[in-house]
Parts: sequence; structure tokens; C-alpha cells
Amino acid sequence: MADKKKFPLGWLLLAITIAAIAIFVSIPVALLMLVFVSGAPLFTIMLGAAALGAMSLDRPFNAEFDGMVEHILNVGLGDQVQVMSTIPLFIYAGYLLAEAGTADRLVRFANALLGWIPGGLAIVTIGTCALFTVFTGASGVTIIALGGVLMPALVRVGYPERFSVGLIAGTGSVGLLFPPALPLFIYGTVYGLTNLDPEIWDTRRFLFAGIVPGLVLVGMLSAVAVGVAVWKKLPRQKFDFGELGRSFLLALPELFVPFGVILGLASGIGLPEISALTVVYVVILEVGVSRLLVMVGVHWGKPLAPKVLWTTTREAMAMVGAIFIIIFASTALTNFMVTAEVPKKLVEWTQAHVESKIVFLLAINVMLLVVGTVMDIFSAIVVVLPLIGPIAKAYGIDPYHLGVIFLLNLEVGYLHPPVGLNLFITSVKFNRPITEVMWATLPFLGTMIVALLVVTYLPFLTVVPEPERTEPVQTLKNIIHTAVEEQRSVKEVKIVDAAGNELRDQKGQPVVKKLADCNDIEDVSKKDACQALFFDVSACKSDADAQTCANKKIAAWAVSNLNGDVLDQSKAIIVVTDVDLVKPDGEPVKGKDGNPQKKSLSECEKLEGSYQETCRELFINASNCKISPEEGTTVEACIAEKVGEWVDSNLTEE
Repeated sequence: MADKKKFPLGWLLLAITIAAIAIFVSIPVALLMLVFVSGAPLFTIMLGAAALGAMSLDRPFNAEFDGMVEHILNVGLGDQVQVMSTIPLFIYAGYLLAEAGTADRLVRFANALLGWIPGGLAIVTIGTCALFTVFTGASGVTIIALGGVLMPALVRVGYPERFSVGLIAGTGSVGLLFPPALPLFIYGTVYGLTNLDPEIWDTRRFLFAGIVPGLVLVGMLSAVAVGVAVWKKLPRQKFDFGELGRSFLLALPELFVPFGVILGLASGIGLPEISALTVVYVVILEVGVSRLLVMVGVHWGKPLAPKVLWTTTREAMAMVGAIFIIIFASTALTNFMVTAEVPKKLVEWTQAHVESKIVFLLAINVMLLVVGTVMDIFSAIVVVLPLIGPIAKAYGIDPYHLGVIFLLNLEVGYLHPPVGLNLFITSVKFNRPITEVMWATLPFLGTMIVALLVVTYLPFLTVVPEPERTEPVQTLKNIIHTAVEEQRSVKEVKIVDAAGNELRDQKGQPVVKKLADCNDIEDVSKKDACQALFFDVSACKSDADAQTCANKKIAAWAVSNLNGDVLDQSKAIIVVTDVDLVKPDGEPVKGKDGNPQKKSLSECEKLEGSYQETCRELFINASNCKISPEEGTTVEACIAEKVGEWVDSNLTEE
């Protein structure tokens, strides 16, 4: 009798766990977990988590989604939109270069340039993998495209097979820190959307932050390669100047792409313009020029046939769609987490348990290494960054340095057992057992971890250029941006206090502030503060309770500017319009009918001359108690004291 198939214990435990969550937590959360383990796309998990979390808030959950697109597009002209527009263009350029045989020309040139030094071919492998990863933005593509070329060459000159396998797997991701690698743009976009450091964060500057740390990593890996070559006494090829020249001419058109991008960034050209020019250049080069050269008998490269071009375009745009939908979904999840104060609670918990910045950086590295082994780099950025960004800011870590640490950890995670992505791709590519690949990569994994620690604890290695002076084109964009915001903003607001009560002037009229009044303020910072009031109030239109939101913004602005000339009103702005008259000892003043006597602001208008002004002073003094009560006393006690003093000096006269 055949043995019955046993139900796997792991699935049984998983089923019990999901059932327990359904019973003791909630059925929606259990369903979300079931969708997760069933292999559903990441964006569905994030949207589901955002929806479930938002429904638990004390406000309609659709409010989390209403402002999502506007938040991403930043009123249509924000920095993040410019960065996001470059992502599909650079992806497309990378896919075209990968399909056009760029790898062969790069390897040939690098070998002619460096192959004659000790460990030259291994250094060629490291440098070529780094450069090719810059093109494609994905280590897996690099291993697949270059592995077939480099592996036989390494073995042929005497490198052990295990070392060669480990070298290709270990260096497949080292280019992710060099511009214009795609993860730099994704990280810059997501960090910009978190709005943690809007004053100093600039994705354009961040693109340069990883150059020095990336060179440190390449240098350390190259040192290992040279050491192995010297230890094994491997032969070196002769330097051939003619081959160097020929290979350089063949690789020059494609070498111009990364260096041209860097030069463009350094010269102040906009990111959208650079990415668009890159795509146009690559298409003309790989489709037009290469075909013309073949027609005249020069075999420079492999011209992209229309069918191949169409297939490559579809694959590239599929990648673009996947990345964008993940970013959009992560924005909804991030909005919920911010509203629910999840980052704030994490900051408080971390600061309560981790006092040292050094220990925190070590903990971040350990956590990100784990994340890098179970998530791809794009998913890790959009899911994890919004959580650790506020914590790192609380510890005073420079946001650019954090970005380098983050991406370098994920590079190492690609190689980390047991589930590092590069391990599996290398295993399949070279038909080697996964355990053999793991052992082969250990020297390079150790080297990368040492490089990670060096970069983590030597922040001066993260070098970013100084903020640029605003060019005429950017100035025009800023003017248009401000004009659009002004067009969409409210034009006037009634000033209120923190409780939502309207502030009134000495004549008892509501104090109204107009957007046009801001232009009359000479001090630039005060003018900006004035305009910000109207922009903030405009943003409240998408809020579930727009009026409450607007009142909070206006009141906060009024409190901070009440004693300055920004408000352009007298310090004595009237809030209180009715008071109960009391004597200095607090005893109520009663009328002839025995009832407590009241005073209204409107009654002051019936008086003349100094009596009218004296009457108004009563409400001015009482209002000041409400706006800024004296320390150590309540608003009511302050008002009673002011009213009592006024009654004592004016009651007989009136």
C-alpha cells in the first residue's frame, strides 16, 4: 500500500498562524497576510495595508488617498516630478545598451587598459561589472550579460573556478552607487516624498554622494583580486597600445553615456533634459549609426532590429510601470503611517533604548542587511526608507550619508546567504550548487562588509556638491511654480486664535489678511512666511475637515507673528467681545435689578472721545490674556484681573 502524502508541517503552522490572527486580531489583517504569502504583488500588499490602517483612523480613510497624487506631483512642478520623469528614460537607455552588445566592447577595452597589471583581469571584471550595472541598474542583468564573457577568460588565465564564480557574483552590484544608476533616482524620489529635509534635500546632489564610497568599495575588492593573483603567481598579459586604441574607439560611443551624464549634472543641465538627451543619443547610436556602419562594411556593434527594439521597449516600460505603481502604493502607505504617527513612535522607542549614535548606525546596518536578503532593492527603498528616515534624522545623521549607507547595505544584501539574489542568479547562470556559490562569495562578502563599516563610520567619504546658484531657467521655473501656487491658493483669510475665534481690530471688525498684502513686506523671510500661510490654508482643501485644518494653520501663524510686523496690525487685536464686569476682588458688578452686569464691545461705539478709547482698552486687555496669558495664571483669572482694574478706574466715570 502506497504511503499517504504528509501535509507539510510548515504549511500547517502557517495556516494556524493566519487563523489565530483572524480570531484574535482581525479578519482583514488575516486576509492581507494570506494574500502576502500567496505571492501577490508588493503594491497590492502596500495598498491593502494602507487601506486597513486608514480605516482604523478617526477620519474617513479616503482622505489618505485624496491627496496622494497631488503629494507625488507636488502641485505639478516639484522637484520630485522632475526626478520621476527621468526614471523611465534612464531605464529605457539601459535596456537598449544591454541588448546592443555593449558588454563585449566594455570588457575588451577594460582588459586592454588594465589586463597587464597583477590581477588585471579580475580588476577588469570588477570595473566592467560596476560600469554595466550603472547602465542597467540591476545586478542580475550584469551577471547574466557579462558572466558568459568573463568566466571563461578568468579561468583561462589561471584563476580558480570557485574564485571566478565568487568574483562575478560579488561584483554584480558594485555599480549601484555611481550615477546614473537607477536606485539613486528611486531613493532620491522616495526620500523627497517623505518631506523630512525639504530645506537641504536635493536629489540632483544625492547622485554624487555615492561616488567616493563606491570607489572605496571597488578599491577594496580590487585589492583582494590583486592579492589572489600575486599569491597564485598568475601570468600577466603584455600591454598592447594598439589594442588599447582600437578597443577604446569601439567602446568610446558607449563610454560617453555615463560620463556625459555626470558632466551634464555638474554643468547644471536639468535632470529631465539629461535623461531625454541620453535616450535620444542611445537610440541614434544603437539603431541608426550601427546600421549605417554595417551598410558600409564596418562591423562596430549589433544593430537593433525593429522586432528586438519593440521587445526591448516593452520590457523596459513593464519595469517602469512596476516601479511607479510601487512608488504610488508606498506613498499611500507612508501617508497612513505619518498620520498614525508610526515614525514618531519608532523614534521615541529607539531613542529610549539606543542612546549612542554609533550603536544606532550598527543596528541600522544589521537591519538593512537582513532586509537586503529578502527584498529587492526597489521594494526595500519604498517600504523601509519612510520608517528609518525619521529615526536617522533624530540621531542627527546627514540624509545624504544615510542614503549611501542604505544603498550599500542593499548591495551587500544581494550577496548575503541564505537568500541573496545574486547567489541564485549566479547558481543558475553557471549551473553550480547554491552552497558552492555561497562559499565562493564569502571573501567578497567579507570585503564588502568591511567597506560598509568604513563608509558608515567615516561620513566625510560621502561628498556632495554645494548647492548651485539658481540658473535663469530654474529661476523661471520657480517663478512659474510660485505663480501656480498663488493662482490655486485662497486669496484672503480671517485671522483666528488657537481656539478658532476670530481676531478683531480695535473697532471690533474681523482682521482679514490678503495674499496681495504679502508683496508689501520688504523682509524676504517675513514675506515668505506670509505667503506660506495662504499656501498652507490652500492645502487644507483636500482635508476631511478643511475649516478645522485652516483654522489650525492660521492660528499657528498668528501666534508666531502676532508681535511682529508681518501681521501688520496693532498688538492689541481683540478676541473677547463680551465680558462680565467684576471688581478687583473678583466680586461681580451688579446692576439696579440685581443681575450681574455685562459689557459688550458694541457698546463702546456709543461712547465718544476718550471714553470710547477707554472702553476699547477693556477688551484689548482681556484679549491679550487670551492670546498670551501671563505665566502661572489661567486665562479666566487674567481676564478677571484686567476687568477688575478697569472697573475700579472707570466705573464711576462711565
